Amino acid sequence: MLALARRLSPRRFPSDRLLLFFFSSSESLIPRQSPIFLLFSSPFSSASQSSSPPPLADLRGGCNAEDQPPPLLPLCPGCGVHMQSTHSSLPGFFIPPAPKSPDYHAPLSLLPGASDEPHLSLSLKSGVLSPNPKPSTTPGLDSKPLVCSRCHSLRHYGRVKDPSAENLLPDFDFDRMVAPKMASPSGPRSVVLMVVDAADFDGSFPRKVARFVSSSIEKHSIAYKEGKPANVPRVILVVTKIDLLPSSIAPDDLEHWVRKQARIGGANKLSGVHLVSSVRDWGVRNLVEHVRELAGSRGNVWAVGAQNAGKSTLINAMGKCVEGKVSHLTVAPVPGTTLGIVRVEGVLGEQAKLFDTPGILHPYQITSRLTREEQKLVLMSKELKPRTYRIKAGHSVHIGGLMKLDVEELSVETLYLTVWASPLVPLHMGKTENTSTMKENHFGRQLQPPIGENRVAELGKWSRREFRISGSKWDASSVDIATAGLGWIAVGLKGEAVLGVWTYDGIDVITRSPLLSIKARIFEEAGFTTSKIVAEADSVYNKLKHKKSEKGKHLGHKSRPVEGDLNA
Repeated sequence: MLALARRLSPRRFPSDRLLLFFFSSSESLIPRQSPIFLLFSSPFSSASQSSSPPPLADLRGGCNAEDQPPPLLPLCPGCGVHMQSTHSSLPGFFIPPAPKSPDYHAPLSLLPGASDEPHLSLSLKSGVLSPNPKPSTTPGLDSKPLVCSRCHSLRHYGRVKDPSAENLLPDFDFDRMVAPKMASPSGPRSVVLMVVDAADFDGSFPRKVARFVSSSIEKHSIAYKEGKPANVPRVILVVTKIDLLPSSIAPDDLEHWVRKQARIGGANKLSGVHLVSSVRDWGVRNLVEHVRELAGSRGNVWAVGAQNAGKSTLINAMGKCVEGKVSHLTVAPVPGTTLGIVRVEGVLGEQAKLFDTPGILHPYQITSRLTREEQKLVLMSKELKPRTYRIKAGHSVHIGGLMKLDVEELSVETLYLTVWASPLVPLHMGKTENTSTMKENHFGRQLQPPIGENRVAELGKWSRREFRISGSKWDASSVDIATAGLGWIAVGLKGEAVLGVWTYDGIDVITRSPLLSIKARIFEEAGFTTSKIVAEADSVYNKLKHKKSEKGKHLGHKSRPVEGDLNA
């Protein structure tokens, strides 16, 4: 694999199987999804591996330098990577479909009297087609587009077929590829859809993008007042996955909380805030209307956000709201699904353009260090349910093997800790003095993620942060302690407390105003929570323990001297 990657540094293109095509619009900033093929110098073949592979830096769609033309390769409409059929170990590989006969769907039974008519097609003979078929007018029933093998695997199996292939791609440079286009002083109006995950607001909030766009708005506003060329970007904050939050939360309260947190994150100039659920179609139509109003007839709309924030799912939902248009973006519960910049057709109308961009990697999110299987445990997919503890000083709560909260000092007898995280992640509550052996004995087993004892050391150094908090009432949470990519713990108390939070070094842990104030009706008890992971780990542990005991008995029976030897 390394030898192949070293060959990619020269900018070479395959000469024996070059695909020439052109795009139907020369005004677009990046190639369109559906190129019109002009010429194949030779048929695509997945078996041939002799031709030189395209440069890796050019495989991300829309990410070529401005002074260089894009590679002569088609774009995958699912993830935005340039597709190639010559090197199966590289990103963008796809297998061209074999040509099929128009009659391959026809049944074998023929209409009586029609079998001897040579000029009739097999479909017409079998009664499938009428002599004068009418064209279909049903919107949204376009033929399925050709996608790369990675998108096919994600759509049908929910996993990446070859994870090592996409690791060869250079990191997506948002500052160079997208930021200058969003803040250009000339050209079409820019509208920025800043997409944030409601269940991981602070971890998925694109702080760098928010600060960049806010500074651009301020700079262009001053230039506009001075009569200079200026293009003031419009920013819409879209909070997705609100169906994961309890239905008891009021929309007005949620929007007020979102605006407050957005100002803390650097988004000072917002044109609007939309709370949506792409899965349940909540608020999507209002968002589309607002985007169309701001973009006008020629604007550029950029969907930006962290990995797995829900950008592609949102755009697909927006497409369904517009006259049955269906976009073909690949969505999967895997961070980093989109690899290149994808222009989405038919959503905004006229000459306005909508672009889906690759997710921005936030290294301070715990999910950035987890494997695919571990991410599936952490990522939230159903409405969150509170898990509440009432504990005293000197006790600790573990969230899987990823976070621990110690109640070190209390001015009152007890406090309430309500955990908001994926229900697949097991919890544990016990005395702090007994938690010193938890990492060695239970991390990777009963407390997952990580999965496996060997993964614990790979996640990094276990470090502590201290928080001093205070509260004025029992019936509502006083503060949230949020871990990026994992969830948060709501703390309720009437007094003061010193809390120690343990997680892996470099993972972001913050305090914030409480998002939710509700508690569980039935409190959790000491020990492990009921979980499939805990049950399976206990079963494995008991089997090993039983085998060791049986082995010990067998060895003891062998080493025991017989009665004749003793008398001798």
